[in-house]
Amino acid sequence: MSIADFRREYNLGILRRQDLEGEPMAQFKRWFDQATGARVSGRFRKFIIGFYKSLLLLGGAQPVDVTAMTLATADTAGRPSARVVLLKGVDERGFIFFSNYDSRKGQELAENRQAALVFYWADLERQVCIAGEVTKLSAEESEAYFKTRPRGSRLAAWASRQSEVVSDRAELEKKWKEIEARYGQQDVARPPYWGGYVLSPQRIEFWQGRPDRLHDRFRYTRQPGNRWVLERLSP
Repeated sequence: MSIADFRREYNLGILRRQDLEGEPMAQFKRWFDQATGARVSGRFRKFIIGFYKSLLLLGGAQPVDVTAMTLATADTAGRPSARVVLLKGVDERGFIFFSNYDSRKGQELAENRQAALVFYWADLERQVCIAGEVTKLSAEESEAYFKTRPRGSRLAAWASRQSEVVSDRAELEKKWKEIEARYGQQDVARPPYWGGYVLSPQRIEFWQGRPDRLHDRFRYTRQPGNRWVLERLSP
């Protein structure tokens, strides 16, 4: 079977203009709640989604991490790179995530603050595509989040020089153990090269899969004065 022969049909839902919030962050939070199971509209829709998830689990698939998002960045020459990171917050500023500032993504964001995010929730047949400018969070906010991380993850932030070449797994684990011994029972401090970012959206697109590839797509575009224009896009 060739790769081109792998196909699926999208039948779970529809998206109409009247279904959408007037402000895109409110719409994102609604969809995020539905992706986490916090709120599902409609008894029949809830049954269909539950049934679909049951089929995935019977097939050995793991539940989707709804906070996982693809982060795309580019350097000053326009060469792109992408990876999956985890959403750690959403507020009026935008979408929050954390990373090593010296990593490839950190270096590219230092050169070019324009970036994009994509959420794909397969069990709802939905995507959310976001583009905007990224800025660093304050040291205080990064400190507050770092303290909530498991101790092992805090140690790993010191042990891993993210995106740098490492000879083998043993070298990485040795470094982690050295950091663990150094801190002993003391609290693990935040590395100065590790912290948070927030992507402030200029464009947010909501995509709902539909049969025959005639998907529903709506785009919010930020205007002067923090107004948003909502438009339907051709799939």
